[in-house]
Parts: sequence; structure tokens; C-alpha cells
Amino acid sequence: MESVNRIALVLVIIGGLNWLLVGLFNFDVVAYLFAGQTTLISRIIYIIIGVAGVWTINLLVRPRITS
Repeated sequence: MESVNRIALVLVIIGGLNWLLVGLFNFDVVAYLFAGQTTLISRIIYIIIGVAGVWTINLLVRPRITS
């Protein structure tokens, strides 16, 4: 499960950096790489990153185990 958490965090970071570029330069890396925002592959990537964002909510709210 730890590897799924790490993958989700990496995807959320990538999504955050993409939004940073959109905000600063109006440049969407996903749309650039995959021929637009409405192509099937772009939509799938946006969905995967969105699901990763939802997944990482559990990292925020789960109790911490300290040893």
C-alpha cells in the first residue's frame, strides 16, 4: 500500500506543477504532449491525476502511527 501512496503523491505533484505552468504561462503540459485537452489520452491522464488527488486525501486524514 505504501507504493500506491507514493505513486499517488508523485502524480499529485506532477498535476500541481502542471497547474503552476497553466497559471503562470497559460501552458498545459498534458495538452501540449497529447494534442489538446479534449483528446482521449489527455482526458485519461487528467482523470488518473484527479483520482490520485482523491487517494491522497486518506494520507491527510489517516491517524499517524509512531514508533
